[in-house]
Amino acid sequence: MTLYREEAVVLRTHKLGEADRIVVLLTAGRGKVRAVAKGVRKTKSRFGGRLEPPGHVSLLLYEGRNLDVVSQAETVDPHRPIREDLDRMTDAMALVEAVDQVAQEGEANPALFKMLTGALRALAEAPVRPPLLVGAFYWKLLALEGVAPVLDGCVQCGSETVVSFDPAEGGVLCREHRRGTAIDQPTVELVRRVLRGQLASALREPAGETVFAAGHLAITTLEAHLERRLRAVHLMREG
Repeated sequence: MTLYREEAVVLRTHKLGEADRIVVLLTAGRGKVRAVAKGVRKTKSRFGGRLEPPGHVSLLLYEGRNLDVVSQAETVDPHRPIREDLDRMTDAMALVEAVDQVAQEGEANPALFKMLTGALRALAEAPVRPPLLVGAFYWKLLALEGVAPVLDGCVQCGSETVVSFDPAEGGVLCREHRRGTAIDQPTVELVRRVLRGQLASALREPAGETVFAAGHLAITTLEAHLERRLRAVHLMREG
């Protein structure tokens, strides 16, 4: 079997047999990888606690026919502030769930890996949990997928006076063509800032109606793109 080393973020896990665990990883060089961590659920396991979402780890793996096998696991970033705060942990799970849905097995996506590790680091290091972090990540993820929303003018006619947003239409709409969710200009401007290189300032925005609206639209738009409901993000909103 071929041995290889990869840096990875743990996206999810599930039990296998009495002592093993399957881990789904986003790796820096191989995209999404499914691997088995043998004996990891035993109390004497050398690296059991490291292989839990949203762990950022350095791994030594053997290539397998169906599943690769984890041989070694070392922590790159423990994300301690995330693990010690339920709200931040819920945000982190919302990030990794979305990435799990868009990442492809065996297809390297270094931009996605960099974006995820950067978001987790920002979530861990921020003095106050950024209320727009998950929403902003979802907007950036949509852009990375090639489906960034049209925000400069009505999708149908180009009018700069817009009043609604519809994921099916791909962006904002004017009063004549309106459908979907009502949207105001401050919300449009905030999403524009996220997508046009002003992410840091957008993340400093305090919680309020505009931040909530931008985050809500990000969720509904990504769910429309994925054609499925994201469980973790709805737990976050209910909390």
